[in-house]
Amino acid sequence: MSHSAWNMFRSRTREMNVFIWASMINSAGAALMWPLTTIFVHQQLGRSLSEAGFVIMIQMLGGVLGQFAGGCLYYRLGVRKLLIGALAITAVLQASLVVTAYTSWWGYIITMGIIGFTNNMSQPAIQSFIGFRWADQRDELFNAVYVANNIGVALGTALSGVLADISFNLTFLLNAGTSGAFSIFFYFYLRNLGDLKESSQAAQHEHHAGQTLKEQPAHIPTTGAIPTLTLWDQLSQVRLYLFLSVGAMFIWLANSMWGAGVAPHITDQGMQMKMYSWLWTLNGIFIFLGQPITEWMKRTISKEASSQLTWSAILYGAAYLWIFFMPNYTGFIVAMIIATLGEMLVSPAVPAFLAAHTGRQAPFYMGVAGGISSVGRMIGPFCLGIAYDSGGLIAVVQVSIIIAVAAILSFLLHAYLQKNMKNENSA
Repeated sequence: MSHSAWNMFRSRTREMNVFIWASMINSAGAALMWPLTTIFVHQQLGRSLSEAGFVIMIQMLGGVLGQFAGGCLYYRLGVRKLLIGALAITAVLQASLVVTAYTSWWGYIITMGIIGFTNNMSQPAIQSFIGFRWADQRDELFNAVYVANNIGVALGTALSGVLADISFNLTFLLNAGTSGAFSIFFYFYLRNLGDLKESSQAAQHEHHAGQTLKEQPAHIPTTGAIPTLTLWDQLSQVRLYLFLSVGAMFIWLANSMWGAGVAPHITDQGMQMKMYSWLWTLNGIFIFLGQPITEWMKRTISKEASSQLTWSAILYGAAYLWIFFMPNYTGFIVAMIIATLGEMLVSPAVPAFLAAHTGRQAPFYMGVAGGISSVGRMIGPFCLGIAYDSGGLIAVVQVSIIIAVAAILSFLLHAYLQKNMKNENSA
């Protein structure tokens, strides 16, 4: 069987490929705006870089809260209302930036925060939908969507600068257009699927779901509150999600070293910022071309999702260690390749594990895990920025290595607990 990068698309059904391409287009639209937020705030609005950082932090805080809310509201609103509504509201708010961004500073900040909230509300629903709809191929499909989203990010980022040179308003409107198009896509797509009961039944018969959660009804409805587990019951299942989520939080916290350490170091050394951009271009290319490597790892040394998580943290730690001993541009290139391998393992593994082990409660746990892990992205630039101010690149790398070790320990503890749960249930 071929494990080439293109094979992940060739081996899918038409329905899957439509879903993958729609996700890619949506991620390309999102990438039109977020790389330019700092430039827009500083150059167009005449605000300081710290104020630009504050806007980004508020948007990411909205994202953290949106992940939690999306997971909790999946059944109360139903997948249709949640997905279509969240994306439609996001599109309207993104389009409104052509006015609010220029008329009111706090209006702009609040709008960006709500955009972060509504846009991220849809993420647990999309991930859960994949897990329920294609339960027998979800691991591969999570990976395919992840790769497609990164292709979209690469395309959107490449276009963002060109469009911004013409007009920032154009980036706002195109971003809104892709979110609106994704909402319309789900409107027709979900309508054609009816009430999704058949796809939901697949999640009910998962081998692990009955081992880790209370007995579930025979199907997963798309509307109506679910009385099976209380919020406290769900949160008390810490062995299922907590250490996985904390490990992912550490991963994204340490990964902020690229923006908070490598980027300022490159400019401090007199290199052009395009040298930093090329590192992320390499990241996007390797995510696509490096699929045979991660597929080999999944067939040999990291067959289980828990093992993939641990290996991802080890690779991230190895990347930072490489920069510690080789803090130059060549070292950055090698480290980016190593870190990208880690990213390729962790990003699909988290939703795949939760979909396989949490049954009908997957939307809730995906929201909780996404919210906790997003905290790392939110505080990472600030924390590692302080480290850079105090000791330069080496200080940032040292802190990142320590955080990566914490991620390894967290994922190892998660794997140990899963093994114990499996033994308890088989006893």
